[in-house]
Order: sequence, then structure tokens, then C-alpha cells
Amino acid sequence: IDAVSALLGDFSKGHLSFVAGAESAATSVAADSLRSGDALADKVSGDAAVAGLLKGILTAPNLVSAMAMRGSLSSGESIVTPDGIWLGQNWLRVNKDKDAEAGVLNRQQELESLEFRISQIAHTVEQLSDELESGMASLHQAETERDAQQKRLAEQQRSFGETRAKLSAKKIQAEQVKTDTDRVRDEVSATQTERQADKVALRASRSALEAALDAMESDTQLRQTLSRRRDAITLQLEEARSKAKTDSDAAHQLALRIQSLNSQIASSEQAMARLAEQQEILVNRKNSLEDSIQGTEEPQSQLRTELEQQLAKRLQVESALMEVRQKSETVEHVIREQEQNRTGIEEQIDAVRSNLEKDRLERGTLEVRQSTIKEQLQEENQVLEDVLNRLPEDAGEEEWEQNLTRMGNRIQRLGAINLAAIDEYKVQSERKQYLDAQNEDLEKALSTLENAIRKIDIETRTRFKETFDKVNIQLQQLFPKLFGGGHAYLEMTGEDLLDTGVGIMARPPGKRNSSIHVLSGGEKALTAIALVFSIFNLNPAPFCLLDEVDAPLDDANVLRYTDMVKEMSRTVQFIFITHNKISMEMGEQLMGVTMREPGVSRLVSVDVDEAVALAAV
Repeated sequence: IDAVSALLGDFSKGHLSFVAGAESAATSVAADSLRSGDALADKVSGDAAVAGLLKGILTAPNLVSAMAMRGSLSSGESIVTPDGIWLGQNWLRVNKDKDAEAGVLNRQQELESLEFRISQIAHTVEQLSDELESGMASLHQAETERDAQQKRLAEQQRSFGETRAKLSAKKIQAEQVKTDTDRVRDEVSATQTERQADKVALRASRSALEAALDAMESDTQLRQTLSRRRDAITLQLEEARSKAKTDSDAAHQLALRIQSLNSQIASSEQAMARLAEQQEILVNRKNSLEDSIQGTEEPQSQLRTELEQQLAKRLQVESALMEVRQKSETVEHVIREQEQNRTGIEEQIDAVRSNLEKDRLERGTLEVRQSTIKEQLQEENQVLEDVLNRLPEDAGEEEWEQNLTRMGNRIQRLGAINLAAIDEYKVQSERKQYLDAQNEDLEKALSTLENAIRKIDIETRTRFKETFDKVNIQLQQLFPKLFGGGHAYLEMTGEDLLDTGVGIMARPPGKRNSSIHVLSGGEKALTAIALVFSIFNLNPAPFCLLDEVDAPLDDANVLRYTDMVKEMSRTVQFIFITHNKISMEMGEQLMGVTMREPGVSRLVSVDVDEAVALAAV
């Protein structure tokens, strides 16, 4: 073994094994000093099983040290070196790698290479993280822009609705303006015609005024006559007032007398009541006495005397009662006479008042007529005295009244005279110019609005057609997935894209229905889900809430429904309410409500992935 060990320096590759006899004792003694702390188990950390395997194996820094230690080895012990040499008491084994740099250096290089790759991977991960953040930022910006565009679209739609409403109002207003313009034109034409007629009527009115002035003289005479009549009526009124005052005083005295007589009658009635009571008492007493006479043995003479006295008193009472009745009848007769006199006086007073009121009304009418004539004279710059002087001396009242009546009839046949027609024509002309300017502005605004509406209608038709086609394509793709076959499509119910409705035709596999109304509840629900998911694919929302949409579905359709939800959950977050166990298995988070105590509910959340991992452990 010693001779072979000297030759191992030239051995670089391969495997060698040698077996020899016992070594000298000197070598063994010299190696005792190298055994302390050279156990391989002390250099390796591990459990008891590893320590048991490494028991009896020592380490040496090189082959020379190992050869020096070989003599001290006992049975079952061996030595290893970093160069791959393993030797025992009488054997030696060499195991060198084909690569000269194998071993610690090779592992060091591999570690460095791995660290470099780790740094590269970390750098790549960092770059990918930056790209992910950039992509998320771009996605957020795109979502923000999408929301902004949706808001702008909603604002444009709202503005379009307001514009359409304003346009309708403007159209109505324009029609009203046009109607007003036509009416004003008619009024202007009629005003011009009336103006010509007014000129003719004005000339006739002036002639009539002159005739009326001529008739004023007769009115003056009539006024004087009425004035004299008024004075006479005033005198009669004063006399009637004096007589009425006298009658009023007499009526007052009569009322006082009637009041006194009423008091006397009341006293008489009270006296009669007292006498009647006394008479009743006496009658009762008489009856009592008669009963006493029949039941006693007293002397008859005394009772007769008392009876006669009572009868005399009764006669006196009856006489007084008769006298009071006569007085009462006399008083009532006097009262009736006074009432008749008062009624006659009141009738005379009413007649006088009626005559006075009639005269007052006639006087007021004459004063109003006189004031009107004076105002007419002032408007024509005439003086009453001059008009009176121009009247003929033989002017008669009856003749002038007839002339006035004829003139009034002529004026009535001419109709109403509008003296302010010129000013009204000027005002209406200015109003017409203002309305023409307003009409021109409205027509310009109407043209602008119509152009805007045409543009909006074109854009709306284009966007609606594009959206309709996209949703229709998505529906034709999703419907067979949910039903396992069949086909469905959307169709418009009208030709105008702005007013048309949208119908859906769905035919599940194996059916030839002509309308979705003949489908079952589950088929209708699944068709509606296909339409909703088609819209979501076109314009995904942040989340989608489904409330027991799987309730009418059977298990096979529920499986297809859950597969579709899983597929779409990559872009849309689904929140669904369900009692179906198959649908629950699809969820990543389960939220439930329990009631451990009556009236006390508790929310329970379950992470399905964590629950599965926990169950696996």
C-alpha cells in the first residue's frame, strides 16, 4: 500500500482498489497523534441515522497524512481525503472524476453559475414585474378612458335627448310664430281696411256732432224744466220728511202705549192666574167643607154662613176677572188700530222714497249727459255758449230728438269707430318686424339643430348597427356552448334603426320552435344568460351579479353554465347567489349565513382552495 501511494500522484482519472497485509508498528505509533478530532461524523450535520453510517470513518487533509494514520486504524475504521482517496488497514480505493476540476472547485463553479442564473432570473422577474405594472397602469388608463368614453356617450345621449326635446319645442314655437305672423298680417290688412272705414266714419261723426250740438239747446231747456221739477220734488220731499217725522213720533208714542198696555195685560193675566188659583182653592175648600158637613155633627148654620161668605168672595173674584178681560179686549182693539195706522204711514213713506229715488236717478242721468256733452265740446274745442248762440230760434225739442235718433241709427249702422287705428297700426308694424327677426333667428337655430340631429342620427345608426352585429356574433357563438348545440340570433323588428325593436330567436338542439315563448323556463333562462354573456364579452364590466339564474336549470345545463362562468371569470368578476351544489363547487370564495341562536345571524366565509389544502393535510 505504501509503494502504491507514492505512485498515486500521477493517477488523475479512474477507479482503483488495493488490498495488502499488516503494516509496521512504528507507523502505527507515529499516527496516534493525528486521530484526535478527525472523525467524518463531526464534520457532517444530520440525524442519528447519518451519524451511524459515518461511524468509524476518519478524515485526513492529504494522502501523506492518511498513510501516517493508517497504522492506527482498528478493524472497521477507514480514512478519506478531499482528493477522493479512501483507505483502510489493508486496502485502498481511489475514485477520481474524469474531469480534473471535479470536486469542491467544480461545485463552487456550479454555485457561482447558479447564483448568476438566479440574478439573471431575478432581473428578468423584475423586468416582467415592471412590464406587468406598466401593463396594469395601461389597463387602468384604458379602463378610465373607457369609462370616460361611456360617460361622454351617456352625456351625448342625454344631450341628444335634450336637443331633440328643444328642437320639438322650437318647431312648435316656430309654428306658433308663423301662425302669429299670418295673424298679424291679417290684422294689419284688416286694420288698413278699418282705417279707411274709420276715416269715412269720422267725417260722418263730425257731421253728427254738429247736429248733436244743435240739439244741445233743446237739452238745455229740458234741463231747466227738470230743474224746476227737481225743486218741486225737493219741496215735496221736505214735506214728506216732516210728515214722516211726525208719524215716526206718533208711532213711537204708540209703541210706548202698546208697551204699557202689554204690561197691563201681563199684570191682568197674573191677577187672573191668582184668582184662578184662589177659585181652585175655594172649590177644594168647598168640597172639603161639604165632606166635613156630611161627616160631622156641627151646627149647620155656621157652615152655611161660611159657605155664603166664600160664595160672595167667588162672585167678587169672577166680577174682577170679567172686568180685567174687558180691559184686555179694549187694549187689544186699540193696538190693532195703531198697527193699521202705522202700516198706512209706512206705505206713504215708501211711496215718497220711491219717488225721490226715481227723481234722483233722472237727475243723475241728466248730469251725466250734460257732462258728456261738455266733454265732447271740449274735445272739439267748442264753447257751450257759442253753440247755443248758433242754434236757430225756432229749434224744437221734438224735431231735434228725431234728428238725433236718425243720426244715432246711421252711426250704429256704420259700426264701431276706432280712432286709435293709426297708432295701433304703428305698434303692430313694429311688432311684425320684431317677430320677423325672431322668426329668422328661429329658422337659423332650427336649421342648426336639424343638422346636429342628422349627424347624431347617422352616428347612432352606425354605432347601433356595429354593436348589434357584434352582440349577434357573440350570441351565435355562446348559445351552442351553453345548450350543447342549436343556434340563436338577434333580429330587428323594424326598418328604422332609431326606432326599431330587437327580437331574439333561439332554437335548442332537437327543437323547431317558432318563438322563444314556447320554450321551457330553464331554456328561457339559459337563453337570457347567453345574451347577457354576449353583451359582457363585448363590453366587460368590473363585476357581474347573478341571482339564482341556475334555479330552473338541470344538472347538465348547470355544468355548462358553470364552465361558461369559469371561462369568463378571466375578465369579469362574478358574484352569484345560488342554492345549487354544482354551482357552489365552482366558486373560489363561499359566503353563507348561519343562525346558531334564534334571531342572531352570522356571516361565514370559506376559501375553497385553502379548505381543499387543509383537507389534504
